[in-house]
Amino acid sequence: MANIKIVTDSNSGITQAEAKELGIFVVPMPFLINGEEYFEDINLTQKEFYEHLQGDAAVSTSQPSAVTVTELWDELLKDGSDVVHIPMSSGLSETCHTAQNLAKDYNGRVQVVDNQRISVTLKQSVLDALKLAEAGKSAAEIKEYLESTKFDSSIYISLDTLKYLKKGGRLTPAAALIGTILKIKPVLQIQGEKLDAFRKVHSLKQAKNEMINAIRNDLATRFKTYLDAGEMTISVAHTNNYEEAETFKKELEAVFPKIPVTYVDPLSLSVSCHIGPGALAVTATRILK
Repeated sequence: MANIKIVTDSNSGITQAEAKELGIFVVPMPFLINGEEYFEDINLTQKEFYEHLQGDAAVSTSQPSAVTVTELWDELLKDGSDVVHIPMSSGLSETCHTAQNLAKDYNGRVQVVDNQRISVTLKQSVLDALKLAEAGKSAAEIKEYLESTKFDSSIYISLDTLKYLKKGGRLTPAAALIGTILKIKPVLQIQGEKLDAFRKVHSLKQAKNEMINAIRNDLATRFKTYLDAGEMTISVAHTNNYEEAETFKKELEAVFPKIPVTYVDPLSLSVSCHIGPGALAVTATRILK
């Protein structure tokens, strides 16, 4: 059976250093900042990104070029390996569709997974793919598993500001103004395909309670079978909000003592670009045992 190489992109939150340790490959996501191209974790750090964003630079997301992706695949295929490529959710970017089209020229040796995930949930998919590869599964079998379980995760995100939703055209100026005056802090959700509104609250404490209740409900309903089987994990993600994220982790461990809180990671910069700093997120994700 062919050796399997796992590829993802930096929307997984997996750094280049972590990728090297894991034996996987991470395609850096490109950004345009004041017209200049940068690549996440290559010549753009988290700190630098937020300095640009909070300095009101013109920041926009892009996707890896076809040449970048296919050159990596070509190199990985040289030793007879097959490739499993796990990009960010197709509902949040065209990156996945582009990769799927490129893979048509590789006669099945590159399997592109439409995993419908991002951030720590995508990271978990990569780790699951590694386990499956180590178990001797083929690239096609790994793809089949990841796509069949793609909706076995939830993400809830509390925003600190409406500024960046307004800036990105996802909120009208009038709505942003009203929201700011009323001190509204929206809680958003990602359930696979897209970023949607979930709740409106007025404080971080309320936002945390809403997110905890949402996770509790998911565990009791959608994920009950997996929870009973010990197949669920909880993680925290954030946008330049490290201390609050660590505090939230401790709170979640107290509320859900029987479920491991696995990661406290920065949210993908592709998401951060649209929601700004100060956001806090919690995820519940099924794991491969």
